[in-house]
Amino acid sequence: AQSPLPASRPSVPLPLPPLSLSAYISDLSWLSLSLTHTRSQPVLQWIRRRAKLYIGALFPMSGGWPGGQACMPSAQMALDLVNNRSDILPDYELELIHYDSMCDPGEATKLLYDLLYTEPIKIVLMPGCSGVSTLVAEAARMWNLIVLSYGSSSPALSNRQRFPTFFRTHPSATLHNPTRVQLFQKWKWTRIATIQQTTEVFTSTLDDLEQRVKEAGIEISVRQSFLTDPAVAVKNLKRQDARIIVGLFYETEARKFCNDLVFKEKLYGKKYVWFLIGWYADNWFKIKDPAINCTVENMTEAVEGHVTTEIVMLNPETVRGVSNMTSQEFLAALMSRLGGKNPEETGGFQEAPLAYDAVWALALALNKTVAPLKAKGRRLEDFNYNNHDITSEIYRALNTSSFEGVSGQVVFDAQGSRMAMTLIEQLQGGSYKKIGYYDSSQKNLSWFGNDVWIGAGPPADRTVVIEEYRFLSQKLFASVSVFAGLGILLGIVCLTFNIYNGNVRYIQNSQPYLNNMTAVGCMMALAAVFPLGIDGHHVHRSQFPVVCQFRLWLLGLGFSLAYGSMFTKIWWVHTLFTKKDEKKEKKKQHLEPWKLYATVGVLLAIDFLSLMIWQIVDPLHITVEKFTKEAPKEDLDVLIQPLLEHCNSEKMNTWLGVVYGYKGLLLLLGIFLAYETKSVSTEKINDHRAVGMAIYNVAVLCLITAPVTMILSSQQDASFGFASLAIVFSVYITLVVLFVPKMRRLITRGEWQSEQQDTLKTGSSTNNNDEEKSRQLERENRELQKIIQEKEERVSALRNQLAERQALRNRRRPSTGQNQNHNAPPPSSQPDPKSLLLPPGYPNPTTDNHSLPPSFSNSSNLYPADSKMSRNHCHNSQIPLLYK
Repeated sequence: AQSPLPASRPSVPLPLPPLSLSAYISDLSWLSLSLTHTRSQPVLQWIRRRAKLYIGALFPMSGGWPGGQACMPSAQMALDLVNNRSDILPDYELELIHYDSMCDPGEATKLLYDLLYTEPIKIVLMPGCSGVSTLVAEAARMWNLIVLSYGSSSPALSNRQRFPTFFRTHPSATLHNPTRVQLFQKWKWTRIATIQQTTEVFTSTLDDLEQRVKEAGIEISVRQSFLTDPAVAVKNLKRQDARIIVGLFYETEARKFCNDLVFKEKLYGKKYVWFLIGWYADNWFKIKDPAINCTVENMTEAVEGHVTTEIVMLNPETVRGVSNMTSQEFLAALMSRLGGKNPEETGGFQEAPLAYDAVWALALALNKTVAPLKAKGRRLEDFNYNNHDITSEIYRALNTSSFEGVSGQVVFDAQGSRMAMTLIEQLQGGSYKKIGYYDSSQKNLSWFGNDVWIGAGPPADRTVVIEEYRFLSQKLFASVSVFAGLGILLGIVCLTFNIYNGNVRYIQNSQPYLNNMTAVGCMMALAAVFPLGIDGHHVHRSQFPVVCQFRLWLLGLGFSLAYGSMFTKIWWVHTLFTKKDEKKEKKKQHLEPWKLYATVGVLLAIDFLSLMIWQIVDPLHITVEKFTKEAPKEDLDVLIQPLLEHCNSEKMNTWLGVVYGYKGLLLLLGIFLAYETKSVSTEKINDHRAVGMAIYNVAVLCLITAPVTMILSSQQDASFGFASLAIVFSVYITLVVLFVPKMRRLITRGEWQSEQQDTLKTGSSTNNNDEEKSRQLERENRELQKIIQEKEERVSALRNQLAERQALRNRRRPSTGQNQNHNAPPPSSQPDPKSLLLPPGYPNPTTDNHSLPPSFSNSSNLYPADSKMSRNHCHNSQIPLLYK
């Protein structure tokens, strides 16, 4: 593989003058003779003093991951074995210069400065923690240094552009994710939650996991993070009903989860599964922490049954690798170096094989570079921080490494990360048990089948939600249906009665065709009760939209026929019989039946067109309303999700607003007209008062029912009961008020034989209402009084004219005549009959009565000859003529 290093290093100030490792090697070589006796044969060995190559290492002896406690002895053991091998770097000796980084990038910065700015020159750097490795690997390129890590798992380090000289024997943390996804699929989990500590290693790992589960069709329902205190994050997991939880945090933070969190939040047990990182110490949950209030028993109970995924760091097979040591022999040797320390309490004990193999990988790579460098006239001891060629050779050698180590096969991928299998463990009874292996490169899961669960099996990934549809109470539906059916029968009886007696004058004067429409509309409204109560309990979901359309059309057209016909009667009664007398006299109108039918037709056409447009533009369909989940008492791990089906459309509120607004105005106008015509009496529509009462009833019930049913739409029983009973009551009251009085009248008076008989019985008028006759007489009396007043004014004017003429004639008589006749009576006592003649053009009193107005026939007899005309001089026999 080609080295990704640049051809020339950027020009930067060097911390040290260009030195070479050969400056630290003496030019003198000396020989020593050693005699040994093997089978009595002396062997002569020539021992040459070897050059030293220095390795700068940072071992975290404390901090978040104190892995240096076991990794440093393991690396030192590997160095000793390498230096004792004559076939590996025979001319060189490796020496380790190490510091305690405390797994802190800030402390590591200071130590890196010491490593680079103090002699001797280091040919390779070996950091431990991911945070420290990120810092070292990013800076090492400036000094042409190879970085080989034994304990870094951050996925961010798998970036050749950012870290061009980085290698690690610890696989990337993303290698856990294929194993986790495989386990999710095995246990049929499609919903998980995550909680992470906000560090780069865990953030990048979680980003990779999120991508992988998305490709596998698995949902991350909750993603929580914390810096130091996980209290709020754990409470959010509880609130979001997280069941399968992937936790990414260091060991010290893991112990905090028991501190009034997991244990007291009860986020453990048979309903929960935690996935933790496997490189914690085996007894991490038993280590006492002064900052934690939980006891060991509490912690053990809280973490029981959790699953860990860990890279295989110790070869499970008994194979002797390049170090001529099996994995078990390695563990024995390491235990000897630790001086009897408890492995479970020693940080980095699981990663110790990786540190061991890291030293061997470095030694084998350096050994592989000796020959190529010699061919170029170079030596490893010539390395300095400006030498790019030697770094490139070491890079190629590491990139092509492949050997059997105590941790398994050591191979690096293109990003410098170790490729390995994954171990799956489960905490059972306070100790970890191996339950399987997963090889992500081969996608092969080796399952032992010894997983143990607190419940009957793997828990569900969420609370099991059982969807349960809410249906209408069948008892309520049956009861209302009986009333609706009886109402339809009543409507049929009323319709039959009205049609059969259509020739009776009393029925004819009530506009029977409008009453027929009212009866048909009432029956349609009652028929709407049946689809109003039909739901998913009766019909299939695919047929439910048809039921919705039936509801809409039956209610809409039924209202238009029933209420529209009644509204038409009140409208025309108000139009024709509530005008002022003057206007009525000037503009006499007659009620024509076609106008009534046209009015009903207009109202019906408006509803028909609006419903048709609604159905075409925005048809009704099913929508499902979800309610708050309910927990049954018998099983706490099951929730019931109540559902309710509704007839709905995309712009349902807009359509309802238009329809309710239009019909609401009709209802209010109907109430106003009924109030205005309450005192009107007319034989042309003799039942308009009953119609007004029916309008009051319908309007009040509709204006109350419409908003209440919208409020109660989520309560199927209350909504149906309120709406259906309002329909039933309004229909019953309408039919009873309109038709029962007619039936009673015809039954009690026997007025249904024929129109002629009805006429004979009722006389010249069929309206026996005394109040109406009284009003008619009063209006006629007022008219006659006005006529009399006009005539009296005319008579007074004529008398004045007669007096003037008489005076004129008296002045024209000769004076002699006056003297001769001075004894005669005054003219005023005996007037000349000719002087009493009316002026020309005035009708002669003796003329025929037909020449006078109809109300004043024979009016000349009302005025006596003594010229004193007054109403008081009228003869008693002539008074009735005034009221004719």
